[in-house]
Amino acid sequence: MADILDWTNAHLDTLDMARYENRADEMAVRLREETGAGRLPFLSMPYAVRLGKDLNELKDYFKRFDHMLLLGIGGSALGARALQKAFYPRQDQPGHRGPSLWIADNVDAYALEAYLAKLPAEKTVVVTVSKSGGTIETVGQYFILKEWMRQRLGPSWTDNMLLVTDEEKGFLRGEAEKHSIRALPVPDNLGGRYSVLSAVGLIPALFLGMDVDALMAGAKEVAGPLADPGLTGDTLAAHAAFRLACWCAALQDKGFAELIFFAYIPLWASFGDWFAQLWAESLGKEGRGSQPVPAVGVTDQHSVNQMFMDGVRNKACLFLTCPNLPAGPKFPADLPDQFAYVRGKNFGELIQAEGLGTRMALSRSGVPLVEIRLGADSPRQAGKLIGLLGAATILCGWLMGINPLDQPAVELGKRLAKARMDADGLDAEKADLQEFLNMNRDLGEF
Repeated sequence: MADILDWTNAHLDTLDMARYENRADEMAVRLREETGAGRLPFLSMPYAVRLGKDLNELKDYFKRFDHMLLLGIGGSALGARALQKAFYPRQDQPGHRGPSLWIADNVDAYALEAYLAKLPAEKTVVVTVSKSGGTIETVGQYFILKEWMRQRLGPSWTDNMLLVTDEEKGFLRGEAEKHSIRALPVPDNLGGRYSVLSAVGLIPALFLGMDVDALMAGAKEVAGPLADPGLTGDTLAAHAAFRLACWCAALQDKGFAELIFFAYIPLWASFGDWFAQLWAESLGKEGRGSQPVPAVGVTDQHSVNQMFMDGVRNKACLFLTCPNLPAGPKFPADLPDQFAYVRGKNFGELIQAEGLGTRMALSRSGVPLVEIRLGADSPRQAGKLIGLLGAATILCGWLMGINPLDQPAVELGKRLAKARMDADGLDAEKADLQEFLNMNRDLGEF
């Protein structure tokens, strides 16, 4: 079954899509220039051949381990978790046997102490992911795990460590060279939120036995045409990612300040968190952008859906479905009369009915909605989804006149946190921090 974008309920007649669709030639020129200069590896994937060889060399190495502990935050972890939840659900199920992936993506002393106390060092590979090699939340955990491995494994501690970082510079690259630790590169110009289909996300996927080739093939199917040196405005205008970008930009012009990502594929719910970072960090700039809101069907029908349908009319929706999910067990035939409508039906039919009902209700409540309908819930389709949403994000940023590849506001909080820890060279931040701490605070008990 084909993968489809259903625009029926997108409210296209109320939006000035032409304002952006007429820029297809301009955007095609920009794509040709940017991909030709190597600045959009998310689309062109020039690293794919080398990465394939690197991953193939890791297959036998990973057989030595029962556990992988991934140290990373933001884009260094969200994609890996989305793939884990979608394609390795058995780790969360009773009686799990097989490899286990643990993701340390926060400054969480409880979790870190549990890993140190319970993971068997000799059967654990620690993967540290930081493009810059200076992300303190990640590198700080690396320092602790490095010492933990040294104490338990002695001189062979490096055999259980793997680094994913810049190919030439940064602290972690220095660690790789100093200690001869295995290391794979994060390609140049590939930001964290766009990096899931690089070593960043594919190393844990490979460890868990996923079909990484299918993931990459799916992404290339969507992104490849956008990186074609012969890309024309007509070709771009017909591309799903460009139309989606135009829709999202036009929505913002009409005051739609929130974009719901409603996943009616339960195991794919974590793609909502991945998308939230992708969209927010790329487009939330200069007082502009729409707030991404992850939602899970059918869970959120019973929580936040009331706000979606009857709250402020500033919401649009990307609605993720797959009509070919597992059928599941059948409901018994001897049910009470009030539940007669499900007698003999498969449990899996219920989520399809719930999804249809919610999609109709949102549309009738004035929520512009595009359904992303996947033909299967497979790695290939996941790769296509990643390619579609990543490309749409880049194009939407360009249409808005902002840079979708940087994140300037995020850096301020990082600098202030380092100032609080008394890092060198942050005199202005330390002064601002002291002023903030010395404010007269309005406090009250509760």
